Amino acid sequence: MPIKYALLFSILAVFFIALLQVNLFHIAFAKLGLTPEESLVLLIGSLVGSGINVPFLQLRNPAQDIPVKWVIQKVIWGIAPAKLSDKIIIAVNIGGCLIPLGLSFYFMSLQLIAPIKIIIGVFAITLLSYKSSELIPGFGVGMPIFLAPLSAALIALVIDPEHAAQLAYMSGVLGVLIGADLLRIKNIAQLGTSIAVIGGAGTFDGIFLTGLIAALLA
Repeated sequence: MPIKYALLFSILAVFFIALLQVNLFHIAFAKLGLTPEESLVLLIGSLVGSGINVPFLQLRNPAQDIPVKWVIQKVIWGIAPAKLSDKIIIAVNIGGCLIPLGLSFYFMSLQLIAPIKIIIGVFAITLLSYKSSELIPGFGVGMPIFLAPLSAALIALVIDPEHAAQLAYMSGVLGVLIGADLLRIKNIAQLGTSIAVIGGAGTFDGIFLTGLIAALLA
């Protein structure tokens, strides 16, 4: 295939993916009870925030036999370390982690759902995420993409049909964050990287997508 046609195909593919993502945003946020204005702010914030990683923890790398390499190219606060070290930096992505987390806490503050139901939902997805996820050296944490959101939606529909979308979103976001990421921080050296970003794929990260898909399915 000529280069110009391959380039055109790539541009069109990116355009349609972005269009699909925007439409999914609006549908999911509408089901969550957010206004168009709130949805737009979250959409822009998520897309812009997907390029910003905030470091919050530094660990010593005990696995000296694992080669340290950079696999995430996004810059942390605009500064890329000049050389590798034996330290492991844990960071969070604004678009892929902090915004979904903040939205989950917002739904909690509305007190629409009984706390015990939220606890049940989050605990179930946390356990599922921990059991079904695995560390993939040189990549990150992997798990079946539809398992958590589908499970979160089903649980929410059973225990609180009236607020299923909000409960599914919270259960999915918090469950994946805790089960697939936080509970595996102690084993992060097995990734063979010098930086690990929670929500590092931005709007395509498991945390973000789980909440979005769970809300759509509920």
